[in-house]
Amino acid sequence: MSVVSSIKQAAAEAVQALYQQPFTMADVAVNTTKPEFEGEYTIVVFPFTKFSRQKPEETGQALGAYLVEHYPDLVAGFNVVKGFLNLSVHQNYWLGYIQQAHQNPEPGRKPSNGKKVMVEYSSPNTNKPLHLGHLRNNFLGFSVSEILKANGFEVIKANLVNDRGIHICKSMLAWQLFAHGDTPQSTGIKGDHLVGDYYVRFETILREQAEPIISDVLEGNFKDFEGTEKERIIKLHAALHKPEVQADEEKAGKIKDEIKELSRNRTEIMQQAKIMLQQWEAGNPEVRALWQTMNSWVYEGFEQTYKRLGIDFDKVYYESDTYLLGKDVVEAGLQKGVFFRKPDNSVWIDLTADGLDEKLVLRGDGTSVYITQDLGTARLKYADFHMDQSLYVVADEQNYHFKVLKLILQKLGDASADGIEHLSYGMVELPHGRMKSREGTVVDADDMVEEMINTAATHTEELGKVKGFSEEELRELHETIGLGAMKFFLLKVDPKKRMIFNPEESIDLHGFTGPFIQYSHARIKSILREFSTADLAALADYRHNAPLLPMEKELIMINEQFGSVLEDAQREWSPSVIANYAFLLAQTFNSFYAKKENGKYIYSVRDAENEDKRKLRLQIAILTANTIKQSMKLLGIQVPERM
Repeated sequence: MSVVSSIKQAAAEAVQALYQQPFTMADVAVNTTKPEFEGEYTIVVFPFTKFSRQKPEETGQALGAYLVEHYPDLVAGFNVVKGFLNLSVHQNYWLGYIQQAHQNPEPGRKPSNGKKVMVEYSSPNTNKPLHLGHLRNNFLGFSVSEILKANGFEVIKANLVNDRGIHICKSMLAWQLFAHGDTPQSTGIKGDHLVGDYYVRFETILREQAEPIISDVLEGNFKDFEGTEKERIIKLHAALHKPEVQADEEKAGKIKDEIKELSRNRTEIMQQAKIMLQQWEAGNPEVRALWQTMNSWVYEGFEQTYKRLGIDFDKVYYESDTYLLGKDVVEAGLQKGVFFRKPDNSVWIDLTADGLDEKLVLRGDGTSVYITQDLGTARLKYADFHMDQSLYVVADEQNYHFKVLKLILQKLGDASADGIEHLSYGMVELPHGRMKSREGTVVDADDMVEEMINTAATHTEELGKVKGFSEEELRELHETIGLGAMKFFLLKVDPKKRMIFNPEESIDLHGFTGPFIQYSHARIKSILREFSTADLAALADYRHNAPLLPMEKELIMINEQFGSVLEDAQREWSPSVIANYAFLLAQTFNSFYAKKENGKYIYSVRDAENEDKRKLRLQIAILTANTIKQSMKLLGIQVPERM
């Protein structure tokens, strides 16, 4: 049990004893004591006054005196400031903790809690390589999975590959039209990059074909449209010319975007892609063969990227296997009256009573939309694993989609519905702005990884701290630093926030970065290498008995907090909690290591003032190194022994 949990339990028992009132640990608020006051932890007294019928100061005095008397091994002293009870934790608690904890190579890890969670992340399209946005998704999904595991959950890491649909047909059609039989082997281009090149080629032609149609519409010429689409485009054109819309850039922009999308759908090349999609769904053997071939190129490329990034999965689903299951769900929903069919044969659900709107679940021509396959996949995943929770790691642009998915499944009475959760995260931009797949302005993940590793190599060589490393060791070190810098930078920001990724800033050895923490770990390991294996093994039986100096206690305290930090990170689904903690711990150790008075290092290990202090500081160093290593491991980051 952590010191905070121990304090909460003691306080709850104290309230029951003093005031004969039922009280639980959950009712006790404990914070770290502010630096200007004496003590380590502070209990908020105000909730107890309704039982004590006394002023907060009097209640705090009574509670503090009770804790000192009845829990002397935990509470050594106290002081009350208004409604806050500041506690000084007994030194014996910290000494007992450091003796035991420094022997644990995986601090903070909890036993199994019997609960099962599926975390679905990555979910790439097979029409392009992974890009910078995918990196945040993959790192976030992997890290949250590891944090859940460390908190005692059984975790299934899942990847739903978007291997079918109109976007896949775009790459396939462009390859048919322009590739002349090119393959990854014949071109020397990585498979996912080759396929992505043809997706960009398609979009370039689509844009060229759409421009005259858009121009005609804006001029009031609707000759390219017919039926319901013509009615819609005429309404949009009229709405665009309303004075109130022309005065509102955002509204005008949305209308223009819809005009643009409708115009794109009327181009010759888009019509060809739609025919190919229909052929695919009908099982056309030539289309299916091309689809399998091009997807195999992409999968091989993805696997290379995942391996380099240290990303893995326990289960991979493919939309091509699940979209028909979604159609079955839709058919069952029609029979239950959850869905309804419109005159054009499309199937919808009316969610207006739930504060949303009508949602398409199946097109009039019988082809699936995203929600169709997500309904089928949700049911399949639950049938496979019966998990308590299904966590989707998807950008915040899909917030509405996942509200709808959960709501539909609840209306269908599906067993998986209540466990569905959306880990929504903000998009990643570069300093020069947002990336766009259609325009080929995205930054490929492979290129970004290579850039980070090259930058790491440049920085380490400039610092001149890698003498004695072999070429192989240097390559491994540069990869460790480069990937660590990128992962830490993308994970240190709260997932809910949008962010700008700055490669140069991410690798600064002196900032709030992964390399700073990696260097701090390497520094500790260099200290420990000065001592023999026998010296370190002897620490298992050593318990310090002398008074702790301020920064010795501070470092022990911060290490002890890791278990609570781990719980916070799991509750918030936020690796940023771990990243911030790891930086604080590394920063504190560096201050501890460098602290001087009168030109002498106060907390020296090698030149400690006596043998007892040397052993204590070795225990602190070992525990800190283990905690840093475990923290970074949960972020998917390796820490080097030398740097």
